[in-house]
Amino acid sequence: MDFLQITLDLLGGFGLTCLLFFLTLLFAIPLGLALSFCSMSKSVIVKKVSRIFIWIIRGIPLMLLICMIYYLPGLLGKPGSLNIFDAMDRYFTALAGSSTLLYYGSFCAVLIAFVINYSCYFSEIFRGGIESIPQGQYEAGQVLGLTQGQIFRRIVLKQVIKRIIPPMSNEIITLVKDTALANVIAIPEIIKRAKDMAATDALIWPLFYTAAFYLLFVGLVTILLGYAEKKLSYFKA
Repeated sequence: MDFLQITLDLLGGFGLTCLLFFLTLLFAIPLGLALSFCSMSKSVIVKKVSRIFIWIIRGIPLMLLICMIYYLPGLLGKPGSLNIFDAMDRYFTALAGSSTLLYYGSFCAVLIAFVINYSCYFSEIFRGGIESIPQGQYEAGQVLGLTQGQIFRRIVLKQVIKRIIPPMSNEIITLVKDTALANVIAIPEIIKRAKDMAATDALIWPLFYTAAFYLLFVGLVTILLGYAEKKLSYFKA
């Protein structure tokens, strides 16, 4: 395999990496916001349950969470029964008439694990940002005759976004690198493809070459988040 072929093959895996990254953000951010509201709820039961859930998920390594979500359905089913995610892989492979196994089911398992994990981390960031807003801002909104929803959208939300961008940036950059954990259940993302080259073609350098893809992606994400933080700089005290 020449350099161009290897680059194209790794780009195919990197596309899967990017898809996992964007879908995780798409689902984890709103779920994290919902969890943050639950953890600040006036209901003691809702508050306790949500905080215990967040504590458990944050305490479990992401790799272990992926394995739990992928393997537990099969372990809890009938002995010898097919794992639901493996069954999805085989079904979509047969549906597409492909000779190569399609990892749609396995990808769903990884995506679920990532969304659950990162929604819990995001929820704590959101909660910290919301609770950092002085109570006087809420009272000022009430004096102006605004509803709680209007106060949150028009007064609180932009200030919260400004305050949470730095910690969110760290988590988002960590997410870029954590996508490599998808290969633990054989998802053919960029690291898995590089490892396959090392095993089949005795080429170790593509594994190190993947670092360039991650560095470029992290650099782009850093620039975008820095731009967003600069645009909200008018909220400085």
